[in-house]
Amino acid sequence: MFVTANEVSNRVFSVRSEIGSEMHRLMGELYPICRSITGNGVRETLRIISRHIPIKIHNVPTGAQVFDWTVPKEWNIKDAYIKNARGERVVDFQQSNLHVVNYSVPINKRIALPELKAHLHTLPDHPDWVPYRTSYYNENWGFCIAHNQFSALTDEEYEVCIDSSLELGSLTYGEYFLRGESSDEVLISCHVCHPSLANDNLSGIALAAFLGKHMSATRNRYSYRFLFIPGTIGSITWLSQHECETAQIKHGLVLASVGAGDKLTYKKSREGDAEIDRATFNVLRHAGGSYEIREFSPYGYDERQFCSPGLNLPVGCLMRTPNGQFPEYHTSADNMNFVQPSLLAESFDVAVRILHVIESNGVYINRNPKCEPQLGKRGLYHAIGGIESDIDELAMLWVLNLSDGDHSLLDIAERSGCKFDAIKRAADRLLSHDLLKQAV
Repeated sequence: MFVTANEVSNRVFSVRSEIGSEMHRLMGELYPICRSITGNGVRETLRIISRHIPIKIHNVPTGAQVFDWTVPKEWNIKDAYIKNARGERVVDFQQSNLHVVNYSVPINKRIALPELKAHLHTLPDHPDWVPYRTSYYNENWGFCIAHNQFSALTDEEYEVCIDSSLELGSLTYGEYFLRGESSDEVLISCHVCHPSLANDNLSGIALAAFLGKHMSATRNRYSYRFLFIPGTIGSITWLSQHECETAQIKHGLVLASVGAGDKLTYKKSREGDAEIDRATFNVLRHAGGSYEIREFSPYGYDERQFCSPGLNLPVGCLMRTPNGQFPEYHTSADNMNFVQPSLLAESFDVAVRILHVIESNGVYINRNPKCEPQLGKRGLYHAIGGIESDIDELAMLWVLNLSDGDHSLLDIAERSGCKFDAIKRAADRLLSHDLLKQAV
């Protein structure tokens, strides 16, 4: 194997206590940026990520055909406001970039209150929160405001200004390719298209960036491809332009909403029993916290594009509370205070453990398949018989029994109910005593 048991232990299970704080700091740096599916906000975000991992930035021009879609015009915004009769900004983009419906066309005019209200979006059930709304593929304009602000609008007329542009440009995404010993790939993807939304957007970005940094410091069997892409149109664009390369993708994870919520959640790939699905279940089962496994559905994040029937890639989604199922989702309440560094660190630890299983899984053959080999004389068993064996000894017996060239270590972990790492340690010990050999 390409790593020893000690190397695995050192690189996988020694997660620094400050990792969550470091991820939170990166999120804080990215939080004020007004992102969208195109534009300068995405490029600024990618430049900041490139300080952590050497991503390559790609631009795909407006109008490019990507499967059934077309790369849209590029949107940028400088300022926006609603002013009352006294010239006061009662709604101000400079205070929150959520105030403008993302992709709003430019406007600058005075408007009667009834007409203005038709372009305002609020959350009556959470009157202090500002919603996040978009109009990517339908040219329109609007503002998102707290319902309390809405109720305070009493002037007959208001000045409305959105200083934006919607013109020919490009869709921008970032890619970090980390070459391993094999050309087979693990795909890690996150979306970079939301403005100031911490959990739903920035937590996935931070986790992907820190996973990239972590994996770049290790020796890897697989190659790794990290994608920082706009949601939906970004994955469609990448897949359209790299369809011939998707055969190399053997495992994949979409990362989103990993910084808040009481438990980790994993959504399976379309097939439901891919190695990434099974590896994630084994890790979550033994991680010690609460978790949920969900079946695939064609709704959610970009896993639905990677798992579309014409591609059917083995890609699942790792998150905490799923999209749309926490009240703060797509609102101003999804802020930096909502995300907890400790939960970011836990998500990082679990993601690293999942990659460890993928990296370390393999198929072996027992060199002494006729009855058990004598482990005691090799120092692998208790010197005094009749006492209860520890888990490593039981794991060794499982490995010896199922190492027939047909069962992987992950198969053995599932069959035995053992943690994958216990099975891996047992296999390493048996290999070191020439009791196993790796299957060709």
